[in-house]
Amino acid sequence: MHELGITQNIVAIVSDKAGPKKVKRIKLEIGKLSAIMPDAIRFCFDICAQGTQLEGATLEIDEIAGLGQCQSCGEKLSLSLLAGCCQCGSRDITCVAGQELNIKEMEVFD
Repeated sequence: MHELGITQNIVAIVSDKAGPKKVKRIKLEIGKLSAIMPDAIRFCFDICAQGTQLEGATLEIDEIAGLGQCQSCGEKLSLSLLAGCCQCGSRDITCVAGQELNIKEMEVFD
């Protein structure tokens, strides 16, 4: 489960940015094509946050849908896998969304 290591890194990054302030809420973006399971991140978060300024913080996760763009005709299409086929028949699809893992917001207590 690589989500444990990812969650530990998220906690470390947010802790570093928050300094001595207690964190109230963090918001993540996780792409549906990223091979990261949001439920596993949620499960690991409380454990990884124990004893840090993130303990008790609310974790919000926005899941970003997969989106590709055909390199032949420029058409944008939904992706549920990293491979796809455009209506024009081309398989030359570039993923433009869905592989994200971003810390979007952090709210601290004053």
